[in-house]
Amino acid sequence: MGALHQGHLALIRQAVQENNHVYVSIYVNPTQFGVNEDLASYPQTLSADLQQLRSLTAEYWRDDSVGQITAVFTPTTQDMYPGLKPTSEVDGPGSFVTITPLSSILEGASRPVFFRGVATVCMKLFNIVQPDRVYFGQKDVQQTYVIQRMVDDFHLNTRVRIVPTVREKDGLAMSSRNVYLGKRRRKVATVLIRALRAVRTEFLNGVTKREELLSAAHRIVDEELGRQTALPPQWRSLFEVDYFSLADPKHLTELDEVNPAHGAVLSGAIKMLPVEESQEFGDLGTGGGKTPVRLIDNLRLELPSFIRNSDSLEASDPLL
Repeated sequence: MGALHQGHLALIRQAVQENNHVYVSIYVNPTQFGVNEDLASYPQTLSADLQQLRSLTAEYWRDDSVGQITAVFTPTTQDMYPGLKPTSEVDGPGSFVTITPLSSILEGASRPVFFRGVATVCMKLFNIVQPDRVYFGQKDVQQTYVIQRMVDDFHLNTRVRIVPTVREKDGLAMSSRNVYLGKRRRKVATVLIRALRAVRTEFLNGVTKREELLSAAHRIVDEELGRQTALPPQWRSLFEVDYFSLADPKHLTELDEVNPAHGAVLSGAIKMLPVEESQEFGDLGTGGGKTPVRLIDNLRLELPSFIRNSDSLEASDPLL
């Protein structure tokens, strides 16, 4: 959807390694935003995005061992939705692709039209471009399941490739929405990956029960929220936890206990709340700290290969 960062560029870098021709689409899709979500303020930086793509093209221009960015597709909403004007209402009119029940859990529970919009626009893009392979980031893990299910169920002739999450040095997953955070909320936003990593540590130490594993995540967020609550309004950054999920890596269904041989998908979502009071000369990010920022992240829980009994494993999940 534009506002390109190193995570997006990692997808393109992977694509040029595996294809002769790479097509990049940039389109802010209105149907994946809810009625009260941030479509109007979502960062749209097409000129800067195209410059990044020019630089990336120049990087590979004389390298005959890889492919090239052949085209950048920047459609209008009229191009993508030539019939009815797209709607963000749950029961609104229009032609949509729905993938259930995957689209109604986790992110879908909080954002009921999100995956409907994602699946619909991806189906349109796949039909227009007819790609051999499509590339998505691991950060949006539920999205990768939705897209793979759509490809399988509708017999689409493309292969879904998943590229690992690209992170900042402190662990925060790169996201176009990070520009909203500013320095104060940006520092606290690492609570999500710290919570997920705490769960992973417990798992590697032999803990497999859901309650015990997720309690490690809740301990981290509770400690951070306690620290922030104790600060005066002009210094603190408050947040809300939406969910923590411990799911089966095949179907993304919730687990009561992790089978170490199969592992699990650990994911979470938090919402950084608007800044209560600003400081003079403080960096509050795009929007002046008034925009709530939803952050998602995930980790795969799995034992090191030298510990697992490879004879007992099922085929590795191609998505993860």
